[in-house]
Order: sequence, then C-alpha cells, then structure tokens
Amino acid sequence: MNRRTLLGGAAGAAGLAALGVTATPAAAAGKAAQPPVVLSATPNTKLNNLFTAYANTGVGWTGADSTYSAKLSGGREIWIFSDTFLGPVNPDGGRPLTAPFINNSVIVQRGDELSTVTGTVDGEPAAIFRPQTEGNWYWMGPNLVTGNVWQQVVNEYEKTGPGGFDLAYVNTAVARVDTDRLDRPVSYHPLPSLPPTISWAAWLQRVGAFTYVYGVEDLGAEKHMHVARVHGTDLRGAWQFWTGDGWSADPTASRRVLTGVANEYSVTPWRGRYLLVTHDTTELFSAKIVAYVSDQPTGPFTGKTVIYTTPETGPNGSYGNPNIITYNSHIHPEHSTDRKLLLTYNVNTLANDDHYKDASIYRPRFVDVELS
Repeated sequence: MNRRTLLGGAAGAAGLAALGVTATPAAAAGKAAQPPVVLSATPNTKLNNLFTAYANTGVGWTGADSTYSAKLSGGREIWIFSDTFLGPVNPDGGRPLTAPFINNSVIVQRGDELSTVTGTVDGEPAAIFRPQTEGNWYWMGPNLVTGNVWQQVVNEYEKTGPGGFDLAYVNTAVARVDTDRLDRPVSYHPLPSLPPTISWAAWLQRVGAFTYVYGVEDLGAEKHMHVARVHGTDLRGAWQFWTGDGWSADPTASRRVLTGVANEYSVTPWRGRYLLVTHDTTELFSAKIVAYVSDQPTGPFTGKTVIYTTPETGPNGSYGNPNIITYNSHIHPEHSTDRKLLLTYNVNTLANDDHYKDASIYRPRFVDVELS
C-alpha cells in the first residue's frame, strides 16, 4: 500500500537547482513570539467513539487517512480522506482480504449520523476524484467551501515500478464540486506544481483579501514549508509565491520557510498570531505533534512546542507493534477556538498484513488540546 508519509524526494540538490529552488535557510527570525503553553491534551472521546462505531458496522468506510474537513449547508459536515478501506469488518475486528480499497472518499456527518460517499465505476465503489491518466490516482489535500462550491485540492501520483513505494508525484490540481452532488466533481483545473519535490497541497487559510496556500518540499528525510497566496477565494486565480522578503509570480522563486513539517499540516489564526500544527518530521516516524507561532502567515515560525505525543506509535505504543506509525496531524478550525483546538492525526502500519488482522489501526484519531 502506498503512503505519502513515506515518500522520498528524487531530485536531490541538483534537482533543486534545476527547479530554481536553492537550499537557503528560512528567513531570519525577528523577535520570537511567545510559544503556546499546553494545559491539557486528551482524546476526544465523542468523535473517536462515533467513527469507531460507524467503521465497525462495515456498511461503508472502515478506515482511511488524511482527515480534512469542512462545513456545508444544511447542517452537514464532510470529512475528506485519501486511501480508504471499505467494509465489511469481520466479527473478530479484522477485515477480509477482499475488502475494497480506494484512493479517496468522503464521510458526511449530520449530527451523530455518518454516511459514506464514494464514486462508482462499472457499478463498483471507486474513488470520487480520479485523474484522466489510467493507473494514476489522487490523494487529497486541503479544501475551501464557498456557497455551494467545494474546491478540493488533489495531488496526482503515478507508479514508477513494481514496489509498494515505487511512485512519484505528478502534479496538483483543484477539483470543483457542487455540494449537492459530492460524488461527481464538475471540473478539474491545474494548479502551480514543481515536480518532483514541491506540492501545494498541505493547507489553505483565508487571511484578509487572500487565500494562503501552504506547500511541502518533500525530500524524503527532509520536508520544508513553502507559502503562496491567491487573491480572493478562487484557487484558479493568479498565484504569488513567498520569496522570503516579498512576493513573486514565479513559482521557482519560492523559498523555504521552515524545516520539519509533514506533508499535511495546518496554519490558522490564533490570538492575533498564526499557529502552525504539524507532526515533527525532524525525527523518523516521530510520535510528537508540535506547534509553532508567528506574527505573520508567512513566518518565521518559532517557539516549537510539543502539544501531544501519540500513544500508538512504535513497539512501546498501545498496539505493542513496532510497525505502527502516526503522521499528518492538523487542526480543524470549525471545531476549534483560541483556547481549545480539535486536532486529528493518522495511524498506520508498515506491515500491510496488520490492516487485515486489525481494522482499528488505520483510522484517524481525534484529540482536544487546550492552550493557555
């Protein structure tokens, strides 16, 4: 099974130079903002139990990763996932080897009721978002909902060999979906892309007249934050890229802002500043979820603080399994305040057989974090 948390960069220093992205350090920091102080960090029992109970019914979604979200009209909320298992679930908590597996899906929540939305191909469940190139697939990025238009950022990948991790990033696009027909994207539009390493699909955040777009330069062992923006809320508009001291229309002028972010993270307004929440990728398969603060949406981000340590990770974790990893944490603004944040992270295993022995592994976890 392919996992973007394990993707490695294929370019190296020579490839970066060809892209016009030099290995310069992040912009020099000014006076550091006061770091957040964690008062408490506890599992959100209500949401964890809701998703666990639904998954165990085996009627639809039984596990996935990514876990973005958005509020829709009519009291609906969507939870947006990448690689997804569908039911059934065996009585012993495992899943059959024949369980369907698709590259993206959506859960619609109405109150305490959940339902699964997928696409359909030849009468069988399929990913909602599918590239034109046969054999390629989309993994989900952030989203933006305005009125009845859901803009969903998607990253296209392709296989490069027979191995489970023989894959490569192709490009990024935005799909436009009518919120009354979640299973049928209306159109796709290409977004700026810098393969093979930089994708603009970590987070979207509206700030004033702009929508800020946060990306990742993924070099495998190292991952670096990049920032772009577009005027208004239509991601098809003209983009500008943060150069470290200003904005440029040239995507190759983008400069690194911070090292150690994950492929998915969040940057949200917080008490007059901006709060970055991410898994700590300065450590291999880290259990640490960390936060940084900045006075500007472009950084510099300082005050690195561990806000939660995932209990499932590694041989000493709750599964007692050295293959269990956690990754791609971010917050959900519609469920958060300046004092209390709802964050999610993903749990996975490096041993594919584990997915069929224990369906509970490959599901998001929900955590409430209270900051002073």
